[in-house]
Amino acid sequence: MNETELVKRCGKGDNLARKQLYERYAGQLMAICVRYTGDREVAQDVLHDGFLNIFRSFSQFTYKGEGSLKAWLTRIMVNEALGYLRKKASTNQEVIVEELPDVIDGDEDDFEQIPQSVLMQFIKELPDGYRTVFNLYVLEEKGHKEIAEMLGITEHTSSSQLYRAKTLLVKKINDYRKRI
Repeated sequence: MNETELVKRCGKGDNLARKQLYERYAGQLMAICVRYTGDREVAQDVLHDGFLNIFRSFSQFTYKGEGSLKAWLTRIMVNEALGYLRKKASTNQEVIVEELPDVIDGDEDDFEQIPQSVLMQFIKELPDGYRTVFNLYVLEEKGHKEIAEMLGITEHTSSSQLYRAKTLLVKKINDYRKRI
C-alpha cells in the first residue's frame, strides 16, 4: 500500500491500514521516544499513547506529499514525549553545577571516531531536562525561543541546559577516549 492510500484508509479508520502504518513507522518513532525519555519501557508507553493520539487525530492530517506523513507522525511523537517529561518534571532534574567540568579539553575532530551507538548512550544518560533541550536543539533543530515555549521555560534556561548538556557530553566523551 503506498503512502497516499495508507493516509486515506487510516483517515477512514481502516484497521488494516492502521496496522501497516504502525509496522512501517513504529521503529523510527520508538527511537524518538527512547531519545527523549531515556528509558525503553517508558518509551514503549509513550509510543503506545502517541499512536492512540495519531489514530484519534488522523482526520486533522492533510497529506502534502511524500514525507509529510512521517513529519506529522514525528511531531506528534515528540509532543507526546515532551508531555510525558512535563508530567514527570516535578522530580529534580538538575545536576549540581559543581559536578560540571570547568574545562572542555580534546580535539573535536577526535569525537567523530566515537561510535554513534556510544554517543546515543551518552545522550540517553543525560538528566531529563538536559537531554530534552539537547534533543530539541541539536536533533530537531529548534531554536531556544521555540524550545522555551514548548517546555514552558525561559530562553535562558534553555540555553543554560544546552550548555550543561554539551559540557556533560564532552566529559563523557573525553572519559571514553581515555578508556580506549
